[in-house]
Order: sequence, then C-alpha cells, then structure tokens
Amino acid sequence: MKMLSIGGKKYGKPPTQTEEDETEVFRPVDLIHDIDKGDQIVAEFLIGLAVCHTVVPEKEDLGEIQYQASSPDESALVKGIARLGVVFLERSPETVTIEFRGQRQVYQILNVLEFTSDRKRMSVIVRTPDGELKLFCKGADSVIYERLASKQDFQPITYSHLEDFAILGLRTLCIAVTELAEDDYASWKQLYYEASISLENRDKNLVDTAELIERNLYLLGATAIEDKLQMGVPEAIASMLKADIKVWILTGDKQETAVNIGHSCRLLQQGFRPFVMTEATHDGTRTQLRNFLQKVESNSSRETENSLVIEGKTLIFALTPDLRMDFFQLAHACKSVICCRVSPSQKAEVVELVKSRSKAITLAIGDGANDVAMIQAAHIGIGITGVEGLQAACAADYTIAQFRFLVNLLFVHGARNYKRLVDVILYSFYKNICLYVIQVWFAFQNGFSGQILFEKWCIGFYNVFFTSAPPGSLGLLNFQCSKRSRLNIPTLYKDSQSRRHFNIKVFWQWAFNGIYHSLLLYWLPVFFFKHDAVFGTGQSGDNFFIGNIVYTFTVVTVCLKAALITTAWDFLTHIAIWGSILLWFVFLAIYSQVWKFVPFSAEMYGLANWIYSCPAFWLSLFLVPLACLLRDFVWTSLRRTVSPSLVEHVQEQELKNEDPSLYITLQYKRSKSQENIERTKMLTGMMVHDASSMGIVPPQQPAETRKDWLPPNSGFIDIECFVIDYQPEWVRSVQSVV
Repeated sequence: MKMLSIGGKKYGKPPTQTEEDETEVFRPVDLIHDIDKGDQIVAEFLIGLAVCHTVVPEKEDLGEIQYQASSPDESALVKGIARLGVVFLERSPETVTIEFRGQRQVYQILNVLEFTSDRKRMSVIVRTPDGELKLFCKGADSVIYERLASKQDFQPITYSHLEDFAILGLRTLCIAVTELAEDDYASWKQLYYEASISLENRDKNLVDTAELIERNLYLLGATAIEDKLQMGVPEAIASMLKADIKVWILTGDKQETAVNIGHSCRLLQQGFRPFVMTEATHDGTRTQLRNFLQKVESNSSRETENSLVIEGKTLIFALTPDLRMDFFQLAHACKSVICCRVSPSQKAEVVELVKSRSKAITLAIGDGANDVAMIQAAHIGIGITGVEGLQAACAADYTIAQFRFLVNLLFVHGARNYKRLVDVILYSFYKNICLYVIQVWFAFQNGFSGQILFEKWCIGFYNVFFTSAPPGSLGLLNFQCSKRSRLNIPTLYKDSQSRRHFNIKVFWQWAFNGIYHSLLLYWLPVFFFKHDAVFGTGQSGDNFFIGNIVYTFTVVTVCLKAALITTAWDFLTHIAIWGSILLWFVFLAIYSQVWKFVPFSAEMYGLANWIYSCPAFWLSLFLVPLACLLRDFVWTSLRRTVSPSLVEHVQEQELKNEDPSLYITLQYKRSKSQENIERTKMLTGMMVHDASSMGIVPPQQPAETRKDWLPPNSGFIDIECFVIDYQPEWVRSVQSVV
C-alpha cells in the first residue's frame, strides 16, 4: 500500500524506483496525526478495511501474525493498516476482532457478499460494538460510484485522486459504507436466504438480491496499491515485439493504470499514435471504430505505429456481431492493444475473436483466477505461479515461475523443439519413401508378381533398429544456434512464424527427394550387377543378394542424409548416425549365419560372406550414396552461399567465434529503405564521396587496412551505423569540416 485518499485528503507519496522506496514502510505522519486526533471519517475508513475482507490470520509461536489471503491486494491492505495501528487479530465464523490504536473491538459478521469478477466488489454486513448495523463495500470505482447516495462530500476530489493514482500505475479500490435499519435488514435477510436455497439460477438470484442492499452508499475514500512488474518484463515484451509477436494486454485495471503499465513494460512507446475508445453506446462505438479505420487506411503507407486502448464498457459493443469484424481489423492494424476494465469472460471472448478471424496461434499468459477463461480459450495457455494463487497454473498447458521465462520458453525451447519436430516428421517420411518405393521399382522387373526384394525381418527392423537412432538424434539433440544467440536476436523466431521449415511445398520437396533417392538406390546397383556376380563356389547372387546390397545402400544413404541436416554434433549424434550404419553390417554378418543353428530364414544363409567378399559391392557402396546425396550437398551449399537465411548467418558468425548480434544489427540497419539512409546522410553531412574527396577516407584503401575506424567485429562499412552507434575520429572530422 503506497497512498490513500480519505475524506478528500491524500496521504502518502508517489512510489519511486529507489532502493529506499523498496524498504520504506507506509506510515504517513499526517495520517497518524489525523488518527490520533480522532477523525471520524479516517476511523470509519480504516475499520472498513479491517473488516471487509476474507483474510485469515495465523499466530506464530513468537506472537507474530501471518495473514493468509486469496488475493495479494487484500493482504497488502490488511498489512498496510496494521502499520497504522489498526490490526486485524482474529476471525471466527461469526465475528472479527481488531485492535484500533490499542483498543480491542469485536464486530459481528452477519453476511458476506463475496467478490466476483462480474460484481467487481465485495461487501460485509456487520454489527458494530455499539450495536449499529453497517454495510462496508470495497470495489472498483466504476461500480462503487454507481451505488453512491445523491449527496456526497468527497466524490469529485476522490475521483481526481483516483486518476492521479492510476497515472502513477497504482491499483485502486474505493471504500464506502452505509447504515442499515433493522427492519430493512430483516426483510432483506429473508430474501437473501430464499435466494441462497433456490434450486434454479442460484448465483443470479444471489447477485440480484445483493443489489437490493448495496445502494445509497457513502464514499469514504480510496486505496492505492503498487503492483510492481516482475524483473525482466519490459525486456521480455520488447524481445517479443522484435520477433513480430503481437502483444495485447487484457486487464481489469483502470485505463490510466493500464496505459502506465503499457509504458513501463515498453508495450507503448514514444511515437505511437494512440486510438483511445471509451464510448458507452453502440452507435458511438460504431462511429469511433469507422473513424479510426479510416485513419489507419489513409496512413497505411507511412511508418507511424498505432496503438489501441479500449475500455470494457466499449468492448461490450465492439464485440457485438455487427462490429466485431471492424474491431478486429482495427486491433490487427495496431502495434499494441490494451483492453482495460475487462471481465474474465471478455478476455476469453477477445481471444476467441483472434482465433476465429485470423490464422494466428494465440498464447494467453496470466497469474490469477480471473485469467483462467482466457488461458483456456487460447491455443496455448501459460500460468504463472505467484502471489495470485495457483488457479491459473492449474488451468494452463505450461507453468512458469516468472513472466521473463516466457522468452526462454518461446525463443529457445519453443523454436528448437519446433525445428526438431519438423526435422523428425520430414525425415521419417523421407526414409520410409526411400525404402518402400524401391519395392515398386522392383515390381517392374518381377512382372508385379508380388515377389519381395528384401527379407521380411529386415523390413521390420528398418524403422525399429537401423534408422531409429538418427531421427532420435534430430529430435532430441539437434539445434541450429546457441541459446545466447536465440535470446539476443529475437528475429530468429520469425522462421517458426513463417512456417518456412514446414509447409506443403517443403513436404513435397522431401517426398520427391525420397523418390529420387529410391530411383538411384535401386537402378544404380541393378546396373552395376547387371552381369551378375559369380563366386568361387560356382554360385551366383539371387534377388536377396541384390536386395541386401540395395538395403545396405539405403541404410547408409538415409543415415548420411541425417548427418547432412544435423547442425549440432556431439558424441551421441556420432553414435546415432555411424552406429546405425555399423549396426546393420554387424546384424547382416550374424543374421546370415543363424540358419546354421536354427531353421530360420534360410534365404539369408551365407549372404554376408558373398556381399562382403564382392569388390563391386565396396566400390558401389562409395558411389551410390555419393550419387544420391551429391545433389543435396550441392544445393545446400549453393543456397547457403547465394541466399543464406538469418539463422545460417548466425551459424557462420558462431563458427567464427564472433558475436552474431552485432552482425545482425549492422545488416538490419543496412537493409533499411534507401530513403531513410539518404535522409540520414544528408542530415549528418556524411556522404561517402565527400569524405573521399577531402582525403579522409581514401577509396582505394582496402577495408581490411582501415581497422582504426571500423567498429569491432565489423567486416564492412555502414555509415548509418556510425551515426547511431559509433563515431570514430574520421567521422567527427567530416562533420567538423561540413
């Protein structure tokens, strides 16, 4: 608790980011003075905070009280007033005991009207030590102000204080009270009892009954609680924005608080054109949406980024069937979107709208019970374990401890596992096409008689033993670049977003490549052994002889293909690839001798001796896989040389033990529009030909010899980079001359 507004007077000071503020106890001198003076409004306000909650106190052995609360806001308020001398001591099923400046007071709890996300408030009906009946209500200003009596002394000034608190990024609650007549309470109590035992629409009946008594309230004041961002939140959101991930904030806070949080977490930046929607009517919402859409379309060619801030009351109309498409188009055209004062159902409805109107994959992350609906509505739900409880974590697909861990989850684990899964899927289709399409080519030679080329157990063991380790290596051990590069260069995540590695085109490329390899794997050995192979015993090879040769070439080729697409090598990768090849050779040698001891698979008997003693086999073992993979190798080399991807650029820099982030930064600035580059050069007077004509930068001098003014780890000149990040002596000389 950082600030209070009681009876139109503000207490406390705005929070700062200093270390002193972290340990400072909320204990304003002027508030203590007013309490000691016996200010009735202040006393009523503090008593309302002390009894209107669901906190449970627990006394420890040393006498200290620990408060167990379902909401961190309630815990903060109870702890805050305890420092002011108003201590919540005990709770029983029927009473609440507090200590007010050393005086013990017992309040009888008659009814508790619990807080819900739809009600946005909670109330308690108590009987004071003096025997009076009072209702204390605590909730959002939007619902409290609607239930105030006509004559209020502090309503305007308190609302002004609420706006000041919200601008500071503080979370606000209003406190109000009303006195109840005994007869009115008795009749209402009977209605409430009937609603509580109703069998149909019980929740609705309870809400409607609570409305009957939560009226004619007298405003006492407001609280302001600081809800600090976790460490690393601004950096995490900035990284996601660089990766072209659209980030929307769906919150129940006031507009000013939400906007302040948007700025503090770098979602809203200087230069953004804000679209603020606060209309409270359907027609007004439609008009505002159309006007903003026209502005977006008229400025579509400009580089101005847009941001949208919309309140919950306006969102009700924006999500109606006739306006939801306009709202989605406007929100989709904005760089950032903030929906404030929204209920949990509205959060889920916004997520459903994005899912239904776009092809985007949605991720919802939250830490409280009011985020559960949103988390369950998104494609991927992530819960944060913290002071808000475990409801969000229990309803989510993944659970993390802090928001900043989302960057690791997306950019490192998510991107790596996506690429690994893609490689496993494509490689699995490829290796099976290579083997089983060969049987089709063999059918053309056996007259489609149904004769098989491979021994049946060899066919079964193909996916179980001989080619199972390479996809396991690709799916568990392979990665494209280091974790550090993934975190420092968020744009690497765009490969996953663009589906560049897995789409219909890529799938058929792999499929046709498998068919092409199967052609070579079958017809090349058939050509090499077209005159058959005669051994010293006078015997010649049969279909299983050529079949096992083709099978050997297939195992070797698909394992080498896995090696070709592997980008991270360790000893397990070597074991998976080379061990699979070796396993087949050992298996063939053993399996071809089994029939001597067990009457099993007679057609394989002695084949290993024939194959391993055939010089043509060893020659073709080198030539056939080489012929299959030569095209793959040449194509990959040409593509990486002529048109490398961003990931491949990073791989090259890592192989050189250089920092990839510097290279990517320079490339990004170099790739900006020519118009911006020319404008920058004109503003700074740094035209290259001017510098050359002055003799400062001799054009004939190679870049390698100009290391005195080149940025560290830089291999080329980027004038714009010098303007922004680096200004060597020769640049300052040019500027001084100009």
